Amino acid sequence: MSIPYWLGTAVWAAGLGQIALVLASPAIPRVLHWREEMAKVGPLTRQIFWTYAGYIWITNLCFGLLSALAPDLLLDRSPLAGAVSSFMAVYWGARLVIQFAVLDRSNAPAVWVCRLAEAGLVSLFVFLTLVYCSAAAFNLKGIGP
Repeated sequence: MSIPYWLGTAVWAAGLGQIALVLASPAIPRVLHWREEMAKVGPLTRQIFWTYAGYIWITNLCFGLLSALAPDLLLDRSPLAGAVSSFMAVYWGARLVIQFAVLDRSNAPAVWVCRLAEAGLVSLFVFLTLVYCSAAAFNLKGIGP
């Protein structure tokens, strides 16, 4: 069975969205005053925080590059494509849940630009979750007898 055109295009667009997220990410520390906030914690906590931030950044970059440059490999119905697209669906779905169930946004800047940026991020997270859930379903349907 061939890859539906819309799904290949959606995975490619998801890749571009993740690359855009990676390119915009350096603005987040400035907007949220991470330098001042991180000065309040100990060196080990600060180092672990930046390590986690780096891991998230590189994961988003790798997901974006894989999706933008090789969408067909994410949709070839192999067990690996099923596992990777399922992981990506869980990763972005978890990020979406964290946005509403965990994050306390009460101290977020109340300017319209920040609210617009948050709406854009949430829309991107919804899009990414739906795309990779669709890719996982497509892949997993092709695995097995």
